Amino acid sequence: MKAESAAPGAGTHISEDARGEARADMQLMRSLLIGIFIFMAIYALDFAKAFFMPVILAFLLALTLTPIVRFLRKRGIPEALSATLLVVLSLFIVVSAGYLLSGPVIDLINNTSTIGQQLTERLAQLRRPFEKIMEISHQLEGLTETTQEPGIQRVAMAQSGILSSAASNVLSAGTSFTIIFVLSLFLLASGTMFYEKIIQSFTSLSEKKRALRVVFDVEREISHYLLTVTIINAGLGTVIGLGLWALGMPNPLVWGAAAALLNFLPYVGALMTLVLVAVIALISFDTISYALLAPAFVLLCDIIEGQFVTPMVVGRRLEINAVAIFIAIAFWSWLWGFVGALMAVPLLVVIKVFCDHFDGLTHVGNFLAAQQTAVVEDEPVEEAHKAG
Repeated sequence: MKAESAAPGAGTHISEDARGEARADMQLMRSLLIGIFIFMAIYALDFAKAFFMPVILAFLLALTLTPIVRFLRKRGIPEALSATLLVVLSLFIVVSAGYLLSGPVIDLINNTSTIGQQLTERLAQLRRPFEKIMEISHQLEGLTETTQEPGIQRVAMAQSGILSSAASNVLSAGTSFTIIFVLSLFLLASGTMFYEKIIQSFTSLSEKKRALRVVFDVEREISHYLLTVTIINAGLGTVIGLGLWALGMPNPLVWGAAAALLNFLPYVGALMTLVLVAVIALISFDTISYALLAPAFVLLCDIIEGQFVTPMVVGRRLEINAVAIFIAIAFWSWLWGFVGALMAVPLLVVIKVFCDHFDGLTHVGNFLAAQQTAVVEDEPVEEAHKAG
């Protein structure tokens, strides 16, 4: 009888253990499926980057121009008209900038060897520890040239291959630009169509209101951020270009445009601009002391923009921690090159805003944020002071 009475408890214990093992197996299976999905998504982004890259750029451009379209709509201008004017204006700015910058940029690329030689001569006092290494390198090059057999000829790349590759790149770039501007035009001109589709996807009125509020808040915050940062970067590039022009720096328009474009890469872009300006200034001016004025001016502008202007205009809530920024820039530059690196931080802000508006993803938004971590760490300290 005792054995029979103990049987139900043992069965309950076994069933609880079985449920726990089943939950653990389900959790493991879910983690494996998530990992497989992530790897497949990365492979898809790499394999179909010719499609995804212009589409994502079109969405970012549309989000950047959405506040202007909304402002003009309140003034009685239809979305189709304002969207067409803004997209045409954006295309005109991009084409004009490309045309004006193409000549100086091509000259800089063609003169890279000369620039390197001039920089080496200018910094000759720093070259002495490396002279032995350079001598060994030159001796190895001479040995390679002398040991080459007389019957062997060096192979030169056919010009037709270079021309066909260049034509293919130009055609691909033209197709991408067409997709970007045409798709952004349709997105901007669609007006409230997406909001209506979202409302139609839910049945109850409370769910419709909540979904509409979340989507509208996300779209408004991202649009405001992208437009504000674009205006700040354009202003930074203008100030740097004018300042370098006043200092007598060659091609100030190129360095102003580079500063505006590279500033979409926090930390990394400012450092790249500073190094490029310093190199050109050292080979362009007679004295090193005067040459250092140009990078010092760029550094001053970057400090003012990064520490005062952007936090004051954009606000602290959308700041991303430095670790997440560097990881995102490294990942997207590995995946899509320089264009991917420029898109890394805007995409990171989009992800953070989405995560902040959904309860199940708040921990991801908290990880990406730069401010909330410090607040969380200070709470125990404040509680300890109150208890004391």
